[in-house]
Amino acid sequence: MTEPQTTQPLLTLSHASKSFGPVQALSDVSIKLYPGEAHALLGENGAGKSTFVKILAGVHRREGGTLRVAGQSADFHSPGEATAAGIAIIYQEPTLFPDLSVAENVLMGRQPLAGLGRIDTRAMNARVTELLRELGVALDPSRPVRGLSIADQQLVEIAKALSLNANVLIMDEPTAALTLSETDRLFRVVRALRERGAAVLFITHRLEEVFAECQRVTVMRDGTWVSSGPISDYDTDLVVKQMVGRELGDLYPRGEMTLGEVALSVRNLSQPKMFSDISFDVSRGEIVALAGLVGAGRSEVARAIFGIDPRSGGELRIGDAVIPPNSTRAAMSAGLGLVPEDRRQQGLVMDLSIERNANLAILNRLTGGLLMNRKAEAENAQNWTSKLQLKAHRLSDPVSSLSGGNQQKVVLAKWLSTNPSVLIVDEPTRGVDVGAKAEVHKTLAELAASGLAVLMISSDLPEVLGMADRILVMREGQLVGELSRAEANEEAVMYLATGQRAGAKQAGAA
Repeated sequence: MTEPQTTQPLLTLSHASKSFGPVQALSDVSIKLYPGEAHALLGENGAGKSTFVKILAGVHRREGGTLRVAGQSADFHSPGEATAAGIAIIYQEPTLFPDLSVAENVLMGRQPLAGLGRIDTRAMNARVTELLRELGVALDPSRPVRGLSIADQQLVEIAKALSLNANVLIMDEPTAALTLSETDRLFRVVRALRERGAAVLFITHRLEEVFAECQRVTVMRDGTWVSSGPISDYDTDLVVKQMVGRELGDLYPRGEMTLGEVALSVRNLSQPKMFSDISFDVSRGEIVALAGLVGAGRSEVARAIFGIDPRSGGELRIGDAVIPPNSTRAAMSAGLGLVPEDRRQQGLVMDLSIERNANLAILNRLTGGLLMNRKAEAENAQNWTSKLQLKAHRLSDPVSSLSGGNQQKVVLAKWLSTNPSVLIVDEPTRGVDVGAKAEVHKTLAELAASGLAVLMISSDLPEVLGMADRILVMREGQLVGELSRAEANEEAVMYLATGQRAGAKQAGAA
C-alpha cells in the first residue's frame, strides 16, 4: 500500500472488528484518511461499509483494533464524542429541522446570544453566510429548510460540519439523488473542503465519480478489508473484481434483438404541466430507454401509462387492448408491470416478508375465499427468487433485511409473477452495487430475449447506452428525439436533453 511520505493521516483505524450476536459484520478492517484527499470506500451492498462508518461516527463501538484521530488515540462511546473529535457524517438524505432556517440548522444549540439570552439573529446569519461563502455556495441563511432540494440540504449539513470544525467528513452516497448540475456543484464543494485540509471519505456505487474525484481507494468485501491504495493503482476492472470476488463478465450483456409485434403503443399522451403529445411504440424483444435530465417528465409518463397519475389525452394500447385512463387494474390485467423508481416507498412493504412481497401483485390468484394458499405463495416466491439469484437467509425474513440490490430483485419477482407482456423499469439500478447492477442488467436482457417488451427509464447514461436498443430523449415534458443503438452516444443524448441538435432525428409518432 503506497502512502504519502510527508503527511500524517488525520484518521487511522487499524484492525477493527464488529459482530452482532453470531453475525460477524466486520473483521480486521483498516483505513487511513489523509488531509486534502478524497478517499473512496467501495464494496457491494452488504460488504460492511455502513457498519464501518457507524464505528467512525460513534454509533457502534469497535471490537479490537485501534483508532487515532489527529494523532490522538480515540474510543468513541457516542456520536457526540465523534463530533467533538472533528468527524462529521453527511448522509444521502439529510436530517434537518424543516421549519427552522438554514442558519438555525447550521448552528443548532450554538447560536450566538445577545442581551437577556436572546439569539442574535443578525450575528447568526452573518456567521452562516461566511461559512457558505467559504464553500462557494449562495444560500439565504434566513430561509426555512423546508422546500430546499436534497442537494441544498446536503450543503447545509456540510456548513454545519464546518461550523463544528470537522476535519474528517464522511459522505454516504451523496450524489444518488442529485442531478448532473447538482453533482458538479457538490464536487466543487468537496474540492474546497480538500483545499482547507479536510479528509473526505466518499461512499458511492458510481465508479466514474471515484476515478474523477478521489485520490485514494479502499475496497471491502464480505465485512473484510481487501485493498487500499492511490487511485493510480486501480482501474474499473480491478475495483469490480476486488468488490465482487469474481470476474463480473459483461456489465451490459445486451445481445442482438429479435423484434416481435408491438406490445405497447402510446399515442399523443398528455398531462397538464407535466408532459404533452408523447407518442412511441415498444415491441416484444426490445428494450427502449426514456432518457433526459431529471425533471424532464420521464417518470411522470411511466406513472400515467400505468394509471397511477391521470392523463388528460391520448391513447394507450397494450397488445390489442385499449387501456382506459387512471386504471392500474386495467393496465395490469392487460399485461403491464411497473418497477418504480423508489423501491422502498412504492415497490415494497418493508415490514412484510420477502415471500409476501414477491407475491403482492398476484394475491388475488392465491386466495380461495378468505384463505391464502400458503403452499402456492411459497412455491411462487421460491421460483422467482431462485431465477433471479436472490441472496437471502430465509424468504420469511422481512424484505427490509436485504441489501438494495436484492430488494430490487424482489420488486422484479413481484412483477414477473404476473407474467407481463410489457415491463416498465424506472431507475432499475439506482443505489445498487456494481455486482447487483450486472445481475439486474442480465435479467433485463434475458427477459427481452424471451419476448418481453421493456421500457427503461434511467439517469445513468452508460446504462442507457449499454442496454437500450432505442433511446427516446425527453426535455421539459416533450419527446424531442430518437436515437438508434448505432447512432447513440453520450454527446448525442445530452445535445437533445439540453436543447441542442446533433445528428439525431426528431421524434414523432412511431
